[in-house]
Amino acid sequence: MNTLPRGREIILGIGGGVAAYKSAELLRRLQDHGFLVTVIPTSASLNFVGEATWEALSGRPVQSSLWNNVHKVPHIRTAEIADAIVVAPATADLIARIASGRADDFLTNVILASDAPLLLVPAMHPQMWLNEATIANVETLRSRGITVLEPDIGRLTGKDSGVGRFPEVTRIISSLQELLLSDSDLLGHHLLITAGGTREPIDPVRYIGNRSSGKQGYALAFAAAKRGAVVTLISANVQLPDIEGIETIHVETALQMFAAVSERFPKVRALIMTAAVADSRPTNAALSKIAKNDLGAIETTLNPDILLEMSRSKTSEQILVGFAAETSKDELVERGTRKLIAKGADLLFVNDVSDGAIFGTNETAGWILAQGQSPIAVASATKDSLANQLLDSLALKLGYAND
Repeated sequence: MNTLPRGREIILGIGGGVAAYKSAELLRRLQDHGFLVTVIPTSASLNFVGEATWEALSGRPVQSSLWNNVHKVPHIRTAEIADAIVVAPATADLIARIASGRADDFLTNVILASDAPLLLVPAMHPQMWLNEATIANVETLRSRGITVLEPDIGRLTGKDSGVGRFPEVTRIISSLQELLLSDSDLLGHHLLITAGGTREPIDPVRYIGNRSSGKQGYALAFAAAKRGAVVTLISANVQLPDIEGIETIHVETALQMFAAVSERFPKVRALIMTAAVADSRPTNAALSKIAKNDLGAIETTLNPDILLEMSRSKTSEQILVGFAAETSKDELVERGTRKLIAKGADLLFVNDVSDGAIFGTNETAGWILAQGQSPIAVASATKDSLANQLLDSLALKLGYAND
């Protein structure tokens, strides 16, 4: 059973040692565990394994030079996305450069610019590993909180044998697991998240829809995966790229979303309904375009209330999270609380969308509501920030459900 956080961004640095070829296997196993891997080889390592191999295995472009795409400041951008950095193999030279704080190539620039956990995987000749300079450098790094694995003992290049062998991949991944578990409070939980806005066809050209962009749902899906959850995302008419490592199901209408949620809800621990689902749909959608002069009153039929329907079948271990968009700022909490109770939700986020606020933007504000608890105010915040605040509350609820 997979016990590692999924959806994490890992930087895999490749040092210039013959053991570089073993990191191809490490890369594959990281991917098997759901990690998203960007490879940064040093120029020396390319003598052993070339860029084409790393690009083919990772499915991502490889940058080894500090001087490519300088206008994009790639060493800072790369450092910002990293949830962890693994350097394997870490040669004596690379360990020395990192210990002294040097930043003379792309990899060391990224390491110096990142505050992500750093795991060094040494591989070198025994005499180099046991050299007083290397011992001092390793002690320096460990004193700074950097994890430096002990190399294995065994056969090295040629006829040499001893301490300095590249560690087994399972031990490397186990060490990475320990580094990342501290903020993996959703590990082992499967979440179902809806995003976007449904469209209900009037004819092949026109539809009833809304202004939801799906940004909040996608922010929640991304944040949940980074906190260890397995995420299924049901996306309705969203103009955002699929998130790598997250299963995404695309739907258009409320009935399609209802069917997709109904099928998957029994298998998950929590449903987060951020999607704006149309309340009703045209009773009889035309098969051909309706002439403008023939457009008049449209007879409609109510759509299922997906959150309410799921509340009627949920188990005591399942958590429901709803979203409510209101246009009455003075009664926001009261209206949100009524919806929270009426829909049988455990948590609900309510916000004021008067004058088109919130929709399509990167900012949000509102209240997190839970039955029997005081409302939590969310002042103006990014949708990424709200995602983690909601997941904090969800993690507590899931903990109670496990008691």
